[in-house]
Amino acid sequence: FEKISGKSPYNSPTDMGVNMAGLCIIDDGVCAEASRQEIIRRYFNTLCDEKMGKISSEAVYKIELLMAKAGIEANDRLVAVKAREVAELTDNPAAAIQLHDGRIVTGKTSALLGSSSAVLLNALKTLGDIDDEILLISPSVIEPIQKLKIQNLGNKNPRLHSDEILIALSICAATDPTARKAMEQLPRLKGCDVHSSVILTQVDSSIFRKLGMNLTCEPSYQSKRLYHKQ
Repeated sequence: FEKISGKSPYNSPTDMGVNMAGLCIIDDGVCAEASRQEIIRRYFNTLCDEKMGKISSEAVYKIELLMAKAGIEANDRLVAVKAREVAELTDNPAAAIQLHDGRIVTGKTSALLGSSSAVLLNALKTLGDIDDEILLISPSVIEPIQKLKIQNLGNKNPRLHSDEILIALSICAATDPTARKAMEQLPRLKGCDVHSSVILTQVDSSIFRKLGMNLTCEPSYQSKRLYHKQ
């Protein structure tokens, strides 16, 4: 700047970078709430890492101190509260997604779908203004996939994971306008918060992250186990 105009508007590289970034904050309340939610997300992730034996309890203690200092608690994450409520009501794993407009959509475990698959379909229905009673994927499509998993691939869990349900939905979208409309809503899930009442499989957690969603889980397994399967 000094060579170009003879005078620099900045006092140092820090003044030019970090100090100017502060001017980008136009709503302190929104930024503060985003920071609080990030702390809570990291808290849940830390609890799950401890449950899986990846870290010690000291890490949990440190983030709990940070939460106490910031005056926040786990229940400030609304999707976590909703997911736990549905799980307690159904006595099965459940999940919840908070859309960008604040609406919270839930999904429960059924004979055909896991809670992750259910909440994804319900969120796509909500975003696409599709009636909740409409079946995006016919049971006649899901059942052959279940038989393949159990009879040919040696899986014990017949319920469809989130990747399988999205593939099935994309196939239906080729001939069904309603399914196609649901598929078109997928980009709108990016940045949404999602919470599961149990630690998810690598497959389900990977799908949520690939969709750009902020995933957290309760630090408990769907079934009793002594170790975490990688």
